[in-house]
Amino acid sequence: ALLSASAHAATFDIRNNCPYTVWAAAVPGGGQRLDNGQTWTINVAAGTTGGRVWGRTNCNFDGSGHGSCQTGDCGGLLQCTAYGAPPNTLAEYALNQFNNLDFFDISLVDGFNVPMEFSRPSTGCTGGIRCAADINGQCPSVLKAPGGCNDPCTVFKTDQYCCNSGSNCGPTNYSRFFKERCPDAYSYPKDDQTSTFTCPEGTNYRVVFCP
Repeated sequence: ALLSASAHAATFDIRNNCPYTVWAAAVPGGGQRLDNGQTWTINVAAGTTGGRVWGRTNCNFDGSGHGSCQTGDCGGLLQCTAYGAPPNTLAEYALNQFNNLDFFDISLVDGFNVPMEFSRPSTGCTGGIRCAADINGQCPSVLKAPGGCNDPCTVFKTDQYCCNSGSNCGPTNYSRFFKERCPDAYSYPKDDQTSTFTCPEGTNYRVVFCP
């Protein structure tokens, strides 16, 4: 009886609805080129923490899976083993945590590159999250980056924006820019609990680029 439902992996269906190619990335999981309408499915072990899914844009990889991306690049590899470089819109999750719940969020703490939805079947979950505003088009000039919109920590590298340990940081005009456009997403490292959602363990998830 020790093998309960908690041993079940979660399935993530990652779909590209953008009119352009997105090179999906996942840690754990690796990476996959997704043209418009294509889906990539990964299975993630129960108990995984620090999981991320994100999109990479304007990539070029050779036959051995080495190359680079304009946004979201993970050390020049098609199959990511490390997190991507900002700016990148992040789907973050931790499975089978406190009270056997999964915790998930969309984070703009590393900036924004691709519109995203992070959703799940409706049973027992507290919400699906969507961040589909035109953040790249409206990005403040000081945060603009090729193919995306940087977070202020990446640009200014100060405690005020990076919320380094021990620093007393709060929302800023820059974090409010993101929050106003995507109210359900994390806009700075210590954003409040309106940005974290839960599901019972064993839930399967869907990440959609350009929902």
